[in-house]
Amino acid sequence: MKDIIDEIIDFRDKRGWKTGDKPENLAKSIIIEAAELLENYQWGQEFADLENVKEEIADVLIYSIAFAYDQGFDIEEIIREKLKKNSIKYPVKK
Repeated sequence: MKDIIDEIIDFRDKRGWKTGDKPENLAKSIIIEAAELLENYQWGQEFADLENVKEEIADVLIYSIAFAYDQGFDIEEIIREKLKKNSIKYPVKK
């Protein structure tokens, strides 16, 4: 995980984009990219462009990783914490 985080942050910083990456802007960007992902399914799954789906998922993840990094969050830790909460909220049904 560290390698991809470093690659994302290095890519951003080399282009001088860090100054625009305020929490509000990153949150907006995540939503915008998620909407672009959803657009693939607007008229049904059979119309989805899978190459575009992959690109939009990547955009959502890149912005999300940058957001977490800038906030000082340990991505693996916050995911595990959320999975733990979800396992309590949504227990396995027998």
